[in-house]
This record gives sequence, C-alpha cells and structure tokens, in this order.
Amino acid sequence: MTTFLAGGTGTPKLLAGAEDIFPPGETTVVGNTGDDVEIGGLLVSPDLDTVLFLDGGVLDRERWWGIEGDTATTHDRLREIAERAGLESGPRYLPEEAQTAGREIARWRRFSGVGEFMFVGDRDRAVHVTRTSLLDEGHTLTEATRTLADAFGLERELRPMSDDPVASIVHTPDGPMHFQEFWVARNGDPSVEGVEFRGAEAAAPTDAVLDALDRPVVIGPSNPVTSIGPMVAMDGFERALESTPVVAVSPFVGDRVFSGPAGKLMAAVGGSPSTAGVADVYGFADAFVLDEEDPTALDRPTVRTDTTLDGEADAARVARAVRKAIEVVA
Repeated sequence: MTTFLAGGTGTPKLLAGAEDIFPPGETTVVGNTGDDVEIGGLLVSPDLDTVLFLDGGVLDRERWWGIEGDTATTHDRLREIAERAGLESGPRYLPEEAQTAGREIARWRRFSGVGEFMFVGDRDRAVHVTRTSLLDEGHTLTEATRTLADAFGLERELRPMSDDPVASIVHTPDGPMHFQEFWVARNGDPSVEGVEFRGAEAAAPTDAVLDALDRPVVIGPSNPVTSIGPMVAMDGFERALESTPVVAVSPFVGDRVFSGPAGKLMAAVGGSPSTAGVADVYGFADAFVLDEEDPTALDRPTVRTDTTLDGEADAARVARAVRKAIEVVA
C-alpha cells in the first residue's frame, strides 16, 4: 500500500499513468484542502476534485481541472446578471464577521457568488451542491468525499487532509488574499510577502489520514508551498511523515520550475526556488526523484529520470522511478 499527497496538477499527472506501477486499489490519495473556497454558498474543493474527476474518467486533461465538455450555463448567467446590475465581478469576500460564521470548514475563504470569479461548470457545480448539502446534513468532509468517490466509481481511497479549516492566505502589498484570488483572479501577478496557513495551528489530520501516512508516502511534483505546505503545517501531519518512508518528486529542474507559482512562493517564504530548496523544505523526505538534467546533488538517495509529465507514458516512467526510490528506503 502506498499513499500519495496531492495538490494542484503535479501529483494527478503522475497518477494518470501510474496504474500498472501503483494499482488504484492499493493506493490512497490525501488531498490538500487549503485551496478550498466557499463561493455562492457552495464549498469547492479543487484539489480533491481533480483526483475525483481523474479517477472517475471525466477530468478535462487539457486544463487539468474541471469536467471535460462541461457547460457554463449557470456561470455565464451569473456573470451576465452582475454586468447588467453594475456589480463588480471580481473576488467579493463576504464581510469579516461572516468569515467565521456558518460552516466551520469554510472559514476565512468565503466569497459571494456575484459574478463568480472562478469558473464552475454545470456538472462540476452538481458535485459542489452535493458536497455542501452533505456537510449541512452533518457529515464531515471526509464522509462527503467518500460518498462522492463512490458515486464516481473510484477504486482509490481519496481523503481530505483534515476535517478542520485551513486556508492558504497569500500576503501581498495589496493586502492578504486567499490563494484562489491570487492565482485565479489575479493570475499570480501580485508580489508575495509571505504565505499563511490560517487555522493550521488548531487543525489536525483525521485518523483516516494518519492511518494512510503509516505506509510509504509519495509527494508528487506539486507546489511545496501551497499544495503540500497546508498539510505539513499541521503538527501531527509532519510528525507522521517523519516516521514513515517518504519519496518526493521535485517540481524543479535545478532552479527551473515546470509550471505554476512554486518558484515565486518558495522565494517569498524564504526558501530557495530550486530542487535544493525543496529538499530543505522536505526535511522529512528520505529519497528524491530528480530530472536527469538536474545538477543538484542531495545528501539523500536520489533516482534520476526524465521527470517531464506530458502524458501517460511520461507518468509511467516517473512512477517506475518512484517505485525504485521506495524500494531503496522502505
């Protein structure tokens, strides 16, 4: 049995071609929930949903989020109404007092649905309605995720990192903003002064997650700050990683990042935006998978391959390197 930590697109791209090396029935995915937002009253869990849609066979693999071929009737109508009414369609946070009211798990990331700054497809929206309704019925996020996984026919176990609220807040010269505002609404353009995982000091991984961490763990080439950072910010989570074999795939080749804002965010939190910086952040990792062109020398076992992930054949190649690294340290 093997557990993958997933956030963003890096780990899902690895999983997309790893079925023969890591059979879904023998793997668990722990998903980041620091990126979750409540928009228009619906809890959206982007990193959980990418794995849900991937394993459910409906993921849009061009964008690596959302459902392939989804329609935009409701989203477009919301934006049309906002425009006609003269309402600003950018991120509209609910008032401060509302950020800690209502569903506890949605704290610090509550947005109005006016203008809907994030694209939510119609079929995608049905998932969020179901998730939110289950939460309102009294179910935990773990239980709601399990119900959705069953509906999509997942063989793989999919578990949120916590049933407690943790929100990734990016501090900028324009003030603090949730990661989704920084990345989706503002295209990652604002300068970053720091990153806060609000709520992490009081949050805890679930028993189901701690059980999943009691086996070899794989960290795919995800963003170390906002994809993996919210997980390890929880004290119990990092302690669990320190006592189990961990293999990490670097999202960098030397100091060149494959995609996304990882380099910018790494620098903002005082780390080196490079493979060496990732190794420093992942002090609990026992081995690394690096690109064959990466010049970085690490003080831990390293397996090298072409770490490009442009398709299933690439993913299978990287997965074989990950398996080899696990055999070295497990």
